Amino acid sequence: MANQEPIDPSHALFDLFVTAESCRDVQKHFSALCEQLQVDPKDFRVFYSKLKERLNYWKAKDLWVKIDKRASHKDYQQRKACAENKCLVLGAGPCGLRAAVELALLGAQVLVVEKRASFSRNNVLHLWPYTVCDLRGLGAKKLYGRFCTGTLDHISIRQLQLILLKVALVLGVEVLTAVEFQGLEEPSGDKGWTAKLHPNPHPTLAFEFDVFISAGGGSFIPDGFKHKELRATLAIGITANFTNRHTVAEAHVEEIAGVAGIYNQKFFHDLLTQTGIDLENIVYYKDETHYFVMTAKKKSLLKKGVIMQDYSDAEQLLARENVDHDALWRYAYEAANFSTNRQLPDLEFATNPAGRRDVAMFDFTCMHRKLLMGLVGDSLVEPFWPQGTGIARGFLAAFDTAWMVRSWGLGVPYLQVLAERESIYQLLSQTNAGNTKNDCTSYSIRPSTRYPHVNLSAIQVHQVRLPPPLLNRVRSPTTRSALGCLFSLLLWCQKNTAGYAGVEVKDFTLSWTSGLALCALIHHFRPQLIDMSSLNESNAVHNHQLAMDILERELSISPVVAASAMASSGLIDKLSMVLYLTQVHDKIKHFSLTFSFLCFPQPAAPPVAPEGNLGSVVKGDIETNAAPALGSSSEDCYSCGQRLYLLARVNAMGKFFHRDCFTCHKCGHQLRLGGYTFHQTTGGWATIDPSHIAGFREEKQTQHSYCIFLITLCCCFFFVVLDWSRRVQEETVQRMKRTALIVMKTFPRSQTRITPSSASSPPTRGEWVSNANPSPSPTPF
Repeated sequence: MANQEPIDPSHALFDLFVTAESCRDVQKHFSALCEQLQVDPKDFRVFYSKLKERLNYWKAKDLWVKIDKRASHKDYQQRKACAENKCLVLGAGPCGLRAAVELALLGAQVLVVEKRASFSRNNVLHLWPYTVCDLRGLGAKKLYGRFCTGTLDHISIRQLQLILLKVALVLGVEVLTAVEFQGLEEPSGDKGWTAKLHPNPHPTLAFEFDVFISAGGGSFIPDGFKHKELRATLAIGITANFTNRHTVAEAHVEEIAGVAGIYNQKFFHDLLTQTGIDLENIVYYKDETHYFVMTAKKKSLLKKGVIMQDYSDAEQLLARENVDHDALWRYAYEAANFSTNRQLPDLEFATNPAGRRDVAMFDFTCMHRKLLMGLVGDSLVEPFWPQGTGIARGFLAAFDTAWMVRSWGLGVPYLQVLAERESIYQLLSQTNAGNTKNDCTSYSIRPSTRYPHVNLSAIQVHQVRLPPPLLNRVRSPTTRSALGCLFSLLLWCQKNTAGYAGVEVKDFTLSWTSGLALCALIHHFRPQLIDMSSLNESNAVHNHQLAMDILERELSISPVVAASAMASSGLIDKLSMVLYLTQVHDKIKHFSLTFSFLCFPQPAAPPVAPEGNLGSVVKGDIETNAAPALGSSSEDCYSCGQRLYLLARVNAMGKFFHRDCFTCHKCGHQLRLGGYTFHQTTGGWATIDPSHIAGFREEKQTQHSYCIFLITLCCCFFFVVLDWSRRVQEETVQRMKRTALIVMKTFPRSQTRITPSSASSPPTRGEWVSNANPSPSPTPF
């Protein structure tokens, strides 16, 4: 037997690194591998090339091929685009690590800080097709053999973090775990930007950076970032993870991509009848654990004893002391058991890092959006788990951020970088699996490879420039939006409309019906624009139209609904009114700051003394004080050409439609976002929803059957008429025959002389008389 060659220790260490199943083991084996190969990860500029050169292992070469193909993209400029930049990434979640990988490919020095000491989140993420393609391009299949091997594309958060951590380490990214970020330290003297870390590891004492990316999740918002919240109807989510023993019986259980109550009413009715559990939807993914996520109705949770006492406030309702965790475990267990038709044997809860059963209940009603750059992941756009937007939009945000850092590193003026970043951000929150480019293999950090019809100049430089008075405000950590709650907005409206006849603001609905309150609000700040004495409370439509026209002309605030709807107490919508008044509040609040600095040059002479609450706004010519144009907002419907209102419009590929006008040109059904396609040849929009297509076919078949029925009915009617005509003709002939017989009986043949000529031509009236009444023969006298 031939002697086997000795195993290279570096090969064994690489295998341990690839197969490591915990964050600690990945870091430990990678450090041992670097020590064995005598390469220093801190020498980030040449670390990857040295690692490839010294690790001559066929398994590693497969990974190098993937990474080299990605790194060779022209956008990275051979990893020199950001060679002079140092980046601090806060958070080692999937999006933070994905951003770190892109920054490393750009050539930047990257440090990732993570508060947790381990990756322990069992929850499973739904992956969009482009996300799968992107991860495969980074070598995910080489690092995790079971990547996307099931019927549905999904992966656990923990496993995704491990994949990205391994890629980041290979590219020279430094990752610190169990280190808490406590804030930024401003530059002083020769010292640049640094971070307050606890505990403060010695190697990072001198780490100064010029790029800071926050991927700390929705719960962490750095100072200086505006925080907006849109709260919808209460939605209570429950996640549950059960141990997956990978048995044959478990393998045969089908996954549930997502079942909603409106599409499978029988399932949810049976669930409610048999178990008392009332859900809106449920999802089941089979990964490292059996992962269930569902939306439960509050009434059901109260009835089952999961929530002990009902509160109107969501935070108080779902507080730990108001939740019976034993009842919650039973609730999740019964829902999981029923939804899988009780086919999962011996259901046993998986454990979380605290050693408790991995079941959680949360409120995902609240959707957050930050308005400034420098954020990725949940801290930029709050995810909505039924659509899998967390990782999909998180990775897109990581690419956008990397593109921003690339521009920064290439010396693009910073205001242009900010304007371009904001232009791209406008698309991110509207992105879904149906409106991104289909060729996911060509995706890169360049926005045009991912977003169709992207306009990098949609936001201009002057729109992101901060005036001097506002620059000092942004530095203050106590600066917060004046609209912390609806009550603040209501107080603001009451304060600025007090004293006007016929105006008493008590709410956001009935108090605004007459239109006088909105006119009074405008008059309070700009009295020269409205003559309040000429307004009539009974002419509500005119009042609303006048106010909306002024706000649109002066402050570029588009109406959210028609004036007639605003004037009707039965049609006015609270959310619409709050949205409209919030825009008015924000524009008036910052009018004096944004108007004079962003739009027009400062006058040489001091302006006229300010009046009212607008501060430096100069009274006088309306055109002089006009608000800056915010660009075309497409106020007409692309289909019918009629006026569009904000809450009644749909945006499809940069075109705006009424919801009723956005229909399929084939079947006429109303189209849904993400469920349509545009035909270049016909110029029409068509549905890609299988249910609509099936409905269209059924409708066509019904129309075809109806046409056949009509043709058959017409044929039958024709033959009936034809038969009736024949019968009438026959009866007419019979009647004529009977008439002829009567005539012949009345006038015997001997008295009727028909000459041969009379047979060929009808006799004249005189001839008939002569023949019918012959003269008697002359009698001799």
